[in-house]
Amino acid sequence: MNQRPIMPEDLSHYRWISQPVISLNGQVAYVEQTIDQDKNEYNTQIRGISLDGDEDIALSDGTKDSSPAWSPDGTQLTFIRSVDGGKGLWTLHSDQKEPVMLISPARKILSYTWSPNGQYIAFTSKVQPEDQQKKADVQQESAPVLRGKVFERTTPKAEGAGWWDGQYSQLFVYEIKSGEITQVTSGLWNISAPAWSPDSKQLSFISKQVEDEELDADLLYFTDIYSVQLGESDLFKVTDSSLAISQFSYSSDGQQLILIASDREYGSGSHNSLYAVPVQRGVPRIIAPQLDMQMGNAALGDMKSAGASPSPISDIHHPERGVYVLGTHNGNVEVYRIREDGACQSVTGAGEKDVYQYTLTSDGTSLVIAALTDEHPGELYRVDIDSGEMFRLTRRNDEFLAELAVNVPLRVEFKSSDGWPLQGWLATPAIRDTNGKLPLILQIHGGPHAMYTGTYSHEMQTLVAQGYAVLWINPRGSMGYGQEFARACRGDFAGGDYRDLMEAVDYALATYDFLDASRLGVAGGSYGGVMTNWIVAHTHRFKAAVTQRCISNWLSMYGTSDIGISYVEGVIGGNPAENAEFLWSRSPLAHAHHIETPLLIMHGEQDYRTPIAQAEELYTTLKRYGKKTRLIRYPGSNHSLLKSGKPSLRIDSFEQVNAWFNQYLGNEEGEQ
Repeated sequence: MNQRPIMPEDLSHYRWISQPVISLNGQVAYVEQTIDQDKNEYNTQIRGISLDGDEDIALSDGTKDSSPAWSPDGTQLTFIRSVDGGKGLWTLHSDQKEPVMLISPARKILSYTWSPNGQYIAFTSKVQPEDQQKKADVQQESAPVLRGKVFERTTPKAEGAGWWDGQYSQLFVYEIKSGEITQVTSGLWNISAPAWSPDSKQLSFISKQVEDEELDADLLYFTDIYSVQLGESDLFKVTDSSLAISQFSYSSDGQQLILIASDREYGSGSHNSLYAVPVQRGVPRIIAPQLDMQMGNAALGDMKSAGASPSPISDIHHPERGVYVLGTHNGNVEVYRIREDGACQSVTGAGEKDVYQYTLTSDGTSLVIAALTDEHPGELYRVDIDSGEMFRLTRRNDEFLAELAVNVPLRVEFKSSDGWPLQGWLATPAIRDTNGKLPLILQIHGGPHAMYTGTYSHEMQTLVAQGYAVLWINPRGSMGYGQEFARACRGDFAGGDYRDLMEAVDYALATYDFLDASRLGVAGGSYGGVMTNWIVAHTHRFKAAVTQRCISNWLSMYGTSDIGISYVEGVIGGNPAENAEFLWSRSPLAHAHHIETPLLIMHGEQDYRTPIAQAEELYTTLKRYGKKTRLIRYPGSNHSLLKSGKPSLRIDSFEQVNAWFNQYLGNEEGEQ
């Protein structure tokens, strides 16, 4: 079969695989996301497959089903279904064909988990504090009056959630036998990630509760584990407010909680590490303190439809093996096994890989992982614990991919001028004229504390398919290369990180003689966007540039972003009141009048992480000075446009980028 280049509109044909869970009898349930082109939206369905890859069938009949979980005895499959703006819980018994609703969508469930004894389901849902609810009820009974929205907290908005609605997520317990729902927690704080103790007598969860009224919760970055006995309402605090805890689970014997947490020594550039704490309170103890690796998944990509799995996972049958946890290291994300004595071993083998979710079979012999590779979008794989052998279970994208010319990137490694080892990837068109030289586009990731991998990306594939060589690297500040590397960009914006990017281009041009030094492009989003802006303001070597979800002015970013205070003070190193001159000198806007590179500016109108004013300020300044630029605003879109935005807008963004680079970096005969 003749293969063809990958086009932006091919986005509509992928099948995104996520959220694998395994029953006692070895059936794997998972979520498949597809695109409904007519409705311009995403559909999700629960599917099932055996551990040998047979019988890949639909298990649910809805189009908005997610979060599958097996009951402990394996007789029921529960899942969340979105209906009429709400999210309820449904169950499908092994002897039934139609699912039954357990909890109404009016509850708007955020997450849930079965008790190990199968008698209860704990779930989280947002509720209004009682006094505010009474006030709202009184106002609703009176004549409707348009009123101003009052905010008093330091950070009243959040990316992806919008302006704060005054509600808090709380913990509820549903009793299977009676159907009774009990609210377990209440207060002016949120709870998340509930977990049952192995004996089903205790629930634990993550929360940030600030007891000192003089302290500002929005300026504190710790989180704690709290626990409550089933049937009681008195909470007790397990940890000591010294860590920002992101994930946790009970140890196999129920005596400890295993935490993934950061001490925030270097702010957002601090590694997550593995800790243990006694279930009845204590000071968290770091496991494997010598291990210089970021725990969890810090890899960026546009082919993951769900966040990384909760972790770690303990094996109740083989506690001596330690715990399984995702680790971000050396351009890959793998599952690692870490023992109490600090021994660490990768379980998922070699090769370019981004494991974003995983689960363990009941007998502890295998993992089922959801992973991207360099040749495939996300699929499920079975991994033998002892040998590391991988067997692909799902093949949902194979038929479509057979039509396409997939461009597999080459890993690139070199040293910076000041001795840092740098790593990246270079992709070139699988179908190209070998006689001509290729224009080169440098892609820059966001964060800055994230990591590129060499795995499948629709964004990169569509750009390479246009006839470009595309280079992406992990400059200093990226996760995956040790703590010192991750913190190296903090307080040094446009210093070492800028040099790393420029030296990467120089290295590629010197190493690969098929690259055309006269036709260079640069692009990036978020932190990659601000780096793109800075680069074109300080060098004219690039003939075209694209900046997405960018930052142009650190002074205005400070007060308008949902993370403005922590980001500007932590990464850049100052605030407008005390360091205005410094922040302005590091703002691309201050140097925008020097830009000669044609610059395409793309931004979501509902972006609260890097508000659209950042794009508008840059665009206005460039137009004032007569520069070549264009602004594209994406309605209803937030900071995650390229990963989860409306399908038509994602496709349009790829088309706009291709068209811009084609205009300025096209074939030598057609250059403008």
